[in-house]
Amino acid sequence: MHSTLLSLITYLPLAGALLAFLSGGSGPEKDRITRWLGLWTSLGVLGLSVVMWLGFDPGQPGLQYEARLGWLSEYGISYHTGVDGISLAFILLTAFLTPLAMAAGWRTVQTQARDFVVAMLILETALFGVFSAQDLVLFYVFYEATLIPASLMIGVWGGPKRVWASLQFFLFTFGGSLFMLIALIVMWLHAGTTDIPALMQAGFSWQLQIWLLLAFVLAFGVKLPLFPLHAWLPDAYSEAPAPASAMLSGVLSKTGAYGLLRFGVLMFPDAAHAFAPYVLALGVVAIIYAAFIAFAQTDMKRVIAYSSFSHMGMIAVGLFTLTAEGVDGAIFQMLSHGVVIAALFFCVSAVAWRSETRQIDALGGVARQMPVLALLTMLFTMANVGLPGTGSFVGELLVLMGAIHVSFWVALLAGSTMIMGAVYMLSLYRRVLFGSVKGTVGLLRDLTPAEIAVLAPLAIVTLWMGIHPGSFTRLFDPVVMQSMATGAQNVAAASAHAATQLAAR
Repeated sequence: MHSTLLSLITYLPLAGALLAFLSGGSGPEKDRITRWLGLWTSLGVLGLSVVMWLGFDPGQPGLQYEARLGWLSEYGISYHTGVDGISLAFILLTAFLTPLAMAAGWRTVQTQARDFVVAMLILETALFGVFSAQDLVLFYVFYEATLIPASLMIGVWGGPKRVWASLQFFLFTFGGSLFMLIALIVMWLHAGTTDIPALMQAGFSWQLQIWLLLAFVLAFGVKLPLFPLHAWLPDAYSEAPAPASAMLSGVLSKTGAYGLLRFGVLMFPDAAHAFAPYVLALGVVAIIYAAFIAFAQTDMKRVIAYSSFSHMGMIAVGLFTLTAEGVDGAIFQMLSHGVVIAALFFCVSAVAWRSETRQIDALGGVARQMPVLALLTMLFTMANVGLPGTGSFVGELLVLMGAIHVSFWVALLAGSTMIMGAVYMLSLYRRVLFGSVKGTVGLLRDLTPAEIAVLAPLAIVTLWMGIHPGSFTRLFDPVVMQSMATGAQNVAAASAHAATQLAAR
């Protein structure tokens, strides 16, 4: 039963996509049927992943719900999936956001609804595959598979510059993945297998680790994005329709951070120590640079896009502090940021869809017309800033606790994200929601029950993560603690080995 549950969660959306694709009917009736089909499929998957969460034993390290099938067995490549605490956290995030994004697209996506549902469900399957793959080739296949539905969602249903945004997104990510493919082949040549648990024990030489880690940092740095690899982000996020923006920033950017954690920090701990100063520096630059640019934007959605980039810098800092607190904080920050940023994209789209503009200057006094939206947006704005009582605060606090171990300055500069985040988020909130009523704002109607049904679960989870973070940290903390302990032993052994060699000379 255990191994089939994970496979069921992974491939049920794909089955739903096939069903939606083959469904008959024509015109609005067909759209309606496929939308309900997509929504019920993704809700069913959410139910199953909650069942998996309840059956998961965090105290037991190693993989659970494991499935292994021979695939290219003579080359040491197998179909191997399984979850540990880290994977499970991201599977829950994906399963939680997909039905909400599906429901949010009800009004914003008017054309080709069937194809939109199909793309969304295929994306969900690919994401589950990425987070549960325990074989590098399988991981690579799923990682590439996320690209196709994601770029289609931008390119077909996006804004005026959608084709350029979609192409840029595709080429950047695909170009980055090339480095991962090369690293994968090199690792296969050295170890004779692509099984991730086996590669963890493979013991690559220090020089090779450095090159492999560089390849993985380039591959996943594009997706995160790490500073100078972020050029695709503002266009992709701001051109995509709201459900796609929510999935891109909420889950897809997390595949980069997840890869960096799995194949950087945990697989090559020695090389990660050598890289840490540089990645920490890039993370701090991203935090500050993106905050300044977010402040200068005139388009609501672009402010949120740069805000997302700034927070991903915080996650990179957490991962490369190489301390248990920092990594825990980074994972927690990924989860809470996924929820909050998706909610902010939904809020912005609710205003933009009604007023038919995203320009901050064209709006004002929205709160008078839409009090419920104003209340929810306030909550998510505060969560994005990192107010105590929201999930982001816990993540940022843990990251800073990890960063203090490394250096006071890293912690101070990374902590500035809270202050600068408050500046651009509150400024956005004040200009759009308060002030005198401008233009068409006087005609706006408040959120419909359907929209509240999308935003309310996000609000509940944000507060739950802030008030009782233990229910999430207990999933991944044992894995991180164990990995960090073994990583520290490996580094100590390596440095002792180097010292004895120096002494021998």
